[in-house]
Amino acid sequence: MHTAHYAGAGGLKLAADVWDGPREPGILFIPGGGQTRNAWRRTAAGMAAKGFGVVSLDLRGHGGSEWAGDGNYSIDAFVDDLRAVAVTLPSPPVLVGASIGGIAALIAVGESTEPTARAVVLADVAPTMSTAGLDRIRSFMTAGTHGFDTVEQAEEAVARYRPQRRRSASGSLHSQLRLGPDNRYYWHWDPAFHAASKQRAAAGMLARMADAARAVRMPALLITGARSDVVSRDAALDLQRLIPGARSVEIANAGHMVVGDENQAFDAAVGRFVEGLAGCAASGA
Repeated sequence: MHTAHYAGAGGLKLAADVWDGPREPGILFIPGGGQTRNAWRRTAAGMAAKGFGVVSLDLRGHGGSEWAGDGNYSIDAFVDDLRAVAVTLPSPPVLVGASIGGIAALIAVGESTEPTARAVVLADVAPTMSTAGLDRIRSFMTAGTHGFDTVEQAEEAVARYRPQRRRSASGSLHSQLRLGPDNRYYWHWDPAFHAASKQRAAAGMLARMADAARAVRMPALLITGARSDVVSRDAALDLQRLIPGARSVEIANAGHMVVGDENQAFDAAVGRFVEGLAGCAASGA
Protein backbone atom coordinates (compact mmCIF):
# COMPACT_ATOMS: atom_id res chain seq x y z
CA MET A 1 0.00 0.00 0.00
CA HIS A 2 1.16 3.53 -0.73
CA THR A 3 -0.28 7.01 -0.39
CA ALA A 4 -1.13 8.91 -3.56
CA HIS A 5 -2.78 12.19 -4.49
CA TYR A 6 -5.33 12.76 -7.22
CA ALA A 7 -6.57 15.98 -8.78
CA GLY A 8 -10.24 16.51 -8.03
CA ALA A 9 -12.51 19.14 -9.53
CA GLY A 10 -10.64 22.38 -10.10
CA GLY A 11 -7.36 20.63 -9.31
CA LEU A 12 -8.12 20.21 -5.59
CA LYS A 13 -5.65 17.70 -4.15
CA LEU A 14 -7.30 14.51 -2.85
CA ALA A 15 -5.39 12.01 -0.72
CA ALA A 16 -5.80 8.26 -1.07
CA ASP A 17 -4.38 4.92 0.00
CA VAL A 18 -3.63 2.75 -3.02
CA TRP A 19 -3.06 -0.98 -3.34
CA ASP A 20 -1.89 -2.16 -6.75
CA GLY A 21 -3.34 -5.44 -7.94
CA PRO A 22 -3.74 -7.37 -11.18
CA ARG A 23 -7.37 -8.43 -10.83
CA GLU A 24 -10.24 -6.60 -12.45
CA PRO A 25 -12.38 -4.74 -11.70
CA GLY A 26 -10.55 -2.23 -9.58
CA ILE A 27 -12.35 -0.75 -6.58
CA LEU A 28 -12.71 2.88 -5.52
CA PHE A 29 -13.84 3.39 -1.92
CA ILE A 30 -15.48 6.72 -1.01
CA PRO A 31 -16.19 7.38 2.69
CA GLY A 32 -19.06 9.19 4.33
CA GLY A 33 -19.11 12.77 5.49
CA GLY A 34 -17.03 13.33 8.61
CA GLN A 35 -15.04 10.15 7.92
CA THR A 36 -11.60 9.66 6.44
CA ARG A 37 -10.28 6.92 4.18
CA ASN A 38 -9.27 5.09 7.35
CA ALA A 39 -12.92 4.04 7.70
CA TRP A 40 -12.30 1.54 4.87
CA ARG A 41 -8.93 0.26 6.09
CA ARG A 42 -9.94 -3.36 6.78
CA THR A 43 -12.31 -3.67 3.83
CA ALA A 44 -9.85 -2.13 1.37
CA ALA A 45 -6.92 -4.21 2.61
CA GLY A 46 -9.05 -7.35 2.46
CA MET A 47 -10.01 -6.76 -1.18
CA ALA A 48 -6.39 -5.92 -2.02
CA ALA A 49 -5.33 -9.22 -0.45
CA LYS A 50 -7.60 -10.95 -2.99
CA GLY A 51 -5.56 -9.32 -5.77
CA PHE A 52 -7.85 -6.42 -6.69
CA GLY A 53 -6.47 -2.97 -7.33
CA VAL A 54 -7.90 -0.65 -4.67
CA VAL A 55 -8.07 3.12 -4.13
CA SER A 56 -9.43 4.41 -0.81
CA LEU A 57 -10.10 8.12 -1.10
CA ASP A 58 -10.41 11.04 1.31
CA LEU A 59 -13.24 13.40 0.38
CA ARG A 60 -12.46 17.05 -0.21
CA GLY A 61 -12.16 18.79 3.14
CA HIS A 62 -11.50 15.50 4.95
CA GLY A 63 -8.42 13.67 6.20
CA GLY A 64 -5.36 14.28 4.05
CA SER A 65 -7.28 15.95 1.21
CA GLU A 66 -7.26 19.70 0.73
CA TRP A 67 -10.04 21.86 2.09
CA ALA A 68 -12.09 23.74 -0.49
CA GLY A 69 -10.82 27.31 -0.32
CA ASP A 70 -14.07 28.56 -1.81
CA GLY A 71 -16.15 26.51 0.63
CA ASN A 72 -17.66 24.48 -2.18
CA TYR A 73 -19.01 21.31 -0.59
CA SER A 74 -22.00 20.97 -2.88
CA ILE A 75 -23.01 17.53 -4.11
CA ASP A 76 -21.80 18.58 -7.57
CA ALA A 77 -18.31 19.14 -6.14
CA PHE A 78 -18.19 15.62 -4.70
CA VAL A 79 -19.59 14.10 -7.90
CA ASP A 80 -17.03 15.97 -10.01
CA ASP A 81 -14.19 14.89 -7.69
CA LEU A 82 -15.27 11.28 -7.99
CA ARG A 83 -15.42 11.39 -11.76
CA ALA A 84 -12.04 13.13 -11.94
CA VAL A 85 -10.43 10.31 -9.95
CA ALA A 86 -12.29 7.47 -11.66
CA VAL A 87 -11.18 8.44 -15.17
CA THR A 88 -7.50 8.24 -14.12
CA LEU A 89 -7.81 4.58 -13.14
CA PRO A 90 -6.82 1.78 -15.55
CA SER A 91 -10.46 0.82 -16.15
CA PRO A 92 -13.88 1.81 -14.80
CA PRO A 93 -13.89 0.74 -11.14
CA VAL A 94 -16.48 -0.60 -8.76
CA LEU A 95 -17.57 2.42 -6.72
CA VAL A 96 -18.17 1.65 -3.04
CA GLY A 97 -19.63 4.65 -1.24
CA ALA A 98 -21.04 5.33 2.21
CA SER A 99 -23.32 8.21 3.15
CA ILE A 100 -22.32 11.29 1.11
CA GLY A 101 -19.79 9.09 -0.72
CA GLY A 102 -22.59 6.76 -1.76
CA ILE A 103 -24.82 9.65 -2.77
CA ALA A 104 -22.03 11.04 -4.97
CA ALA A 105 -21.40 7.59 -6.46
CA LEU A 106 -25.05 7.05 -7.34
CA ILE A 107 -25.39 10.47 -8.95
CA ALA A 108 -22.06 10.12 -10.77
CA VAL A 109 -23.04 6.87 -12.48
CA GLY A 110 -26.69 7.75 -13.02
CA GLU A 111 -26.03 11.11 -14.65
CA SER A 112 -22.91 10.18 -16.61
CA THR A 113 -22.93 9.58 -20.35
CA GLU A 114 -19.47 7.99 -20.05
CA PRO A 115 -18.55 4.65 -18.42
CA THR A 116 -17.68 6.13 -15.03
CA ALA A 117 -17.85 2.78 -13.23
CA ARG A 118 -18.18 -0.96 -13.70
CA ALA A 119 -20.65 -1.29 -10.82
CA VAL A 120 -21.77 0.53 -7.69
CA VAL A 121 -22.11 -0.48 -4.03
CA LEU A 122 -24.11 1.83 -1.76
CA ALA A 123 -23.65 1.60 2.01
CA ASP A 124 -26.91 2.63 3.69
CA VAL A 125 -28.00 5.38 1.32
CA ALA A 126 -31.17 5.64 -0.77
CA PRO A 127 -33.32 8.40 -2.26
CA THR A 128 -35.92 8.04 0.50
CA MET A 129 -33.70 8.45 3.57
CA SER A 130 -35.26 9.37 6.90
CA THR A 131 -35.22 13.07 7.72
CA ALA A 132 -35.02 12.26 11.44
CA GLY A 133 -32.04 9.98 10.86
CA LEU A 134 -30.23 12.60 8.81
CA ASP A 135 -30.93 15.22 11.49
CA ARG A 136 -29.42 12.92 14.09
CA ILE A 137 -26.22 12.74 12.04
CA ARG A 138 -26.16 16.51 11.75
CA SER A 139 -26.61 16.87 15.52
CA PHE A 140 -23.65 14.58 16.17
CA MET A 141 -21.45 16.55 13.81
CA THR A 142 -22.57 19.86 15.32
CA ALA A 143 -21.74 18.62 18.82
CA GLY A 144 -18.08 18.22 17.87
CA THR A 145 -17.67 21.67 16.32
CA HIS A 146 -15.89 23.10 19.36
CA GLY A 147 -13.53 20.16 19.74
CA PHE A 148 -12.53 17.93 22.66
CA ASP A 149 -9.99 18.23 25.45
CA THR A 150 -8.92 14.61 25.02
CA VAL A 151 -9.28 11.73 22.60
CA GLU A 152 -11.29 9.96 25.29
CA GLN A 153 -13.91 12.72 25.15
CA ALA A 154 -14.23 12.14 21.41
CA GLU A 155 -14.64 8.42 22.06
CA GLU A 156 -17.45 9.16 24.51
CA ALA A 157 -19.21 11.33 21.93
CA VAL A 158 -19.05 8.49 19.40
CA ALA A 159 -20.34 6.02 22.00
CA ARG A 160 -23.38 8.23 22.68
CA TYR A 161 -24.11 8.50 18.95
CA ARG A 162 -23.47 4.82 18.21
CA PRO A 163 -24.25 2.84 21.38
CA GLN A 164 -24.18 -0.43 19.42
CA ARG A 165 -20.58 0.18 18.34
CA ARG A 166 -17.94 -2.01 19.94
CA ARG A 167 -15.77 0.17 22.14
CA SER A 168 -12.15 0.31 21.05
CA ALA A 169 -8.99 1.83 22.40
CA SER A 170 -9.17 5.62 22.20
CA GLY A 171 -6.01 5.62 20.14
CA SER A 172 -7.98 4.13 17.25
CA LEU A 173 -9.70 7.51 16.81
CA HIS A 174 -6.46 9.41 16.28
CA SER A 175 -6.71 9.09 12.49
CA GLN A 176 -10.15 10.76 12.65
CA LEU A 177 -8.92 13.71 14.71
CA ARG A 178 -6.58 16.66 14.25
CA LEU A 179 -4.91 18.66 17.00
CA GLY A 180 -5.77 22.35 16.74
CA PRO A 181 -3.53 25.29 17.66
CA ASP A 182 -5.46 25.50 20.94
CA ASN A 183 -4.39 21.91 21.80
CA ARG A 184 -7.96 20.67 21.46
CA TYR A 185 -8.91 17.73 19.26
CA TYR A 186 -11.18 18.34 16.28
CA TRP A 187 -12.69 15.95 13.77
CA HIS A 188 -10.52 15.67 10.69
CA TRP A 189 -12.81 17.63 8.36
CA ASP A 190 -13.52 21.20 7.36
CA PRO A 191 -16.40 22.64 9.46
CA ALA A 192 -17.68 24.26 6.25
CA PHE A 193 -18.59 20.78 5.00
CA HIS A 194 -21.13 20.34 7.78
CA ALA A 195 -22.39 23.90 7.37
CA ALA A 196 -23.39 23.02 3.79
CA SER A 197 -25.36 19.91 4.83
CA LYS A 198 -28.84 21.41 4.79
CA GLN A 199 -27.97 23.36 1.65
CA ARG A 200 -27.32 20.08 -0.15
CA ALA A 201 -30.67 18.73 1.01
CA ALA A 202 -32.50 21.95 0.09
CA ALA A 203 -30.99 21.83 -3.39
CA GLY A 204 -33.00 18.69 -4.14
CA MET A 205 -30.29 16.11 -3.54
CA LEU A 206 -32.68 13.26 -2.70
CA ALA A 207 -34.88 13.83 -5.76
CA ARG A 208 -31.73 13.96 -7.85
CA MET A 209 -30.66 10.61 -6.38
CA ALA A 210 -33.98 9.09 -7.45
CA ASP A 211 -33.62 10.40 -11.00
CA ALA A 212 -30.05 9.11 -11.14
CA ALA A 213 -31.10 5.69 -9.86
CA ARG A 214 -33.66 5.35 -12.65
CA ALA A 215 -30.85 5.79 -15.17
CA VAL A 216 -28.41 3.25 -13.66
CA ARG A 217 -27.77 0.36 -16.02
CA MET A 218 -25.00 -1.52 -14.27
CA PRO A 219 -24.73 -4.03 -11.43
CA ALA A 220 -25.71 -2.37 -8.16
CA LEU A 221 -25.72 -3.51 -4.55
CA LEU A 222 -27.28 -1.76 -1.56
CA ILE A 223 -25.96 -2.81 1.86
CA THR A 224 -28.07 -1.60 4.79
CA GLY A 225 -27.98 -1.96 8.55
CA ALA A 226 -30.98 -3.68 10.13
CA ARG A 227 -30.84 -1.05 12.90
CA SER A 228 -30.33 1.92 10.59
CA ASP A 229 -32.37 4.99 11.38
CA VAL A 230 -31.55 6.42 7.93
CA VAL A 231 -32.49 3.73 5.39
CA SER A 232 -35.55 1.62 6.16
CA ARG A 233 -36.51 -1.66 4.53
CA ASP A 234 -39.14 0.19 2.51
CA ALA A 235 -36.46 2.63 1.31
CA ALA A 236 -34.27 -0.29 0.26
CA LEU A 237 -37.17 -1.79 -1.71
CA ASP A 238 -37.81 1.59 -3.35
CA LEU A 239 -34.21 1.73 -4.54
CA GLN A 240 -34.47 -1.78 -5.97
CA ARG A 241 -37.55 -0.72 -7.89
CA LEU A 242 -35.66 2.27 -9.31
CA ILE A 243 -32.55 0.32 -10.37
CA PRO A 244 -33.36 -2.73 -12.48
CA GLY A 245 -31.69 -5.82 -11.08
CA ALA A 246 -30.23 -4.10 -8.03
CA ARG A 247 -29.48 -6.38 -5.10
CA SER A 248 -29.88 -5.61 -1.43
CA VAL A 249 -28.23 -7.08 1.66
CA GLU A 250 -29.35 -6.24 5.19
CA ILE A 251 -26.76 -6.73 7.93
CA ALA A 252 -28.02 -7.62 11.39
CA ASN A 253 -26.91 -5.54 14.39
CA ALA A 254 -25.62 -2.74 12.15
CA GLY A 255 -26.85 0.84 12.05
CA HIS A 256 -26.19 3.55 9.48
CA MET A 257 -22.43 3.17 10.02
CA VAL A 258 -22.72 -0.36 8.75
CA VAL A 259 -19.04 -0.70 7.83
CA GLY A 260 -17.80 0.11 11.31
CA ASP A 261 -20.64 -1.68 13.11
CA GLU A 262 -20.28 -5.06 11.39
CA ASN A 263 -17.12 -4.95 9.32
CA GLN A 264 -16.78 -8.67 8.65
CA ALA A 265 -20.35 -9.04 7.38
CA PHE A 266 -19.95 -5.93 5.23
CA ASP A 267 -16.66 -7.23 3.81
CA ALA A 268 -18.28 -10.56 2.97
CA ALA A 269 -21.12 -8.86 1.08
CA VAL A 270 -18.76 -6.64 -0.91
CA GLY A 271 -16.44 -9.57 -1.57
CA ARG A 272 -19.21 -11.78 -2.99
CA PHE A 273 -20.42 -8.97 -5.21
CA VAL A 274 -17.00 -8.05 -6.62
CA GLU A 275 -15.99 -11.72 -7.06
CA GLY A 276 -19.16 -12.20 -9.07
CA LEU A 277 -18.21 -9.33 -11.35
CA ALA A 278 -14.69 -10.69 -11.73
CA GLY A 279 -16.12 -14.08 -12.63
CA CYS A 280 -18.32 -12.57 -15.30
CA ALA A 281 -15.34 -10.72 -16.75
CA ALA A 282 -13.22 -13.86 -16.79
CA SER A 283 -15.95 -15.83 -18.59
CA GLY A 284 -16.54 -13.04 -21.08
CA ALA A 285 -20.12 -12.56 -19.89
